[in-house]
Amino acid sequence: MARVLRWVLLVAASVAVTVPLTLAGVPSAGLFAALAVGVVLALTALAPAGVPRPAGVVAQGVLGVYIGTMVQHDAFGALGSDWPFVVAIAVATLLLSVFAGALLGLHRDVTPLTGSLALTAGGASGLVAIARDLGGDDRVVSVVQYLRVALVTASMPLVVSFVYHPDTSHPASGVTPSAPAPWYLSVGMLVVLVVVGAAGGRLLRLPGAGLLGPMALTVVLQLTGLSFGLSVPAVLVQVSYFVIGWQAGLAFTAASLRAIARILPAALALIVVLGVSTAGLGVVLAHYTALTPLEGYLATSPGGVYAVLATAVETGSNVTFIIAAQVLRVLLMLFASPLLARAVVWAGRRFSGHKPAMTPASSAPIRVAD
Repeated sequence: MARVLRWVLLVAASVAVTVPLTLAGVPSAGLFAALAVGVVLALTALAPAGVPRPAGVVAQGVLGVYIGTMVQHDAFGALGSDWPFVVAIAVATLLLSVFAGALLGLHRDVTPLTGSLALTAGGASGLVAIARDLGGDDRVVSVVQYLRVALVTASMPLVVSFVYHPDTSHPASGVTPSAPAPWYLSVGMLVVLVVVGAAGGRLLRLPGAGLLGPMALTVVLQLTGLSFGLSVPAVLVQVSYFVIGWQAGLAFTAASLRAIARILPAALALIVVLGVSTAGLGVVLAHYTALTPLEGYLATSPGGVYAVLATAVETGSNVTFIIAAQVLRVLLMLFASPLLARAVVWAGRRFSGHKPAMTPASSAPIRVAD
């Protein structure tokens, strides 16, 4: 009975915190709320023992399909002949992220892999979901990733207003979504994509197969026009956010919280450096394409996709190009960062010896399937 009451308290508190965060426009509010509530209940000994492994795998798959539906059938066509520059900028952003993560990994409380995942500039919720699968500490990854998203989102209006001085008298039209499929068709496709994607990803030894397998299949369906208007029901997205947030939050201890507090100054400094660096990449992108400096900044922003879209519409910018560039960045980060993060770990072990994980809880990664 006590176990049931703990779960009821966890769910009720998470929902209660999610509602105001959603109204305030916080990105992935459910994940952030579940993380915060999980931390509080774990530190007060009122939390359940942990999230069952199958629930974590299913949540990853649902989130993978949800991210995959961001890709529109003709989205990348909007890049036109400028696509090589956009790809080059995205790769440069990835390398900057991994380098910043390697610097964070020099801290005694962070492994190189955890540092790389924590500072990867894109796909915050997805990286939190697969951090433990890859052997990283999802507590550190979740805190630093959401610090990055919060700083980028909060600073964007100030940067746009004081640096670019945009003309907001002629707003652009937003991206017109395609007609969604009936809910029963979407749910049926979702189940198939999660099961087949996770199983296929595991057979192919894909890092983070629970998330990346279903996401890869969904992207293929979107690009080939065979998704039939697939959309993930909002309630399933929220439940997945909750599960992923709880998975990280319930693992917190007083010791791990103190360790994370010690790394926050370094993480904050590296996030600022990463933001300034990507803004510089935006200047380069604008120079070699037909984009304005503002559009270059928005296309290369290291996070805050929803804030980017709103700003692009409000300022009359090239919305289709900017969103295509942002989606490409997120997909590249999610697919490539696990491989590069592992390369960082290999290099660290080879040249400086293996450093143990921050806490014992992060040294036993959850497998994609038992």
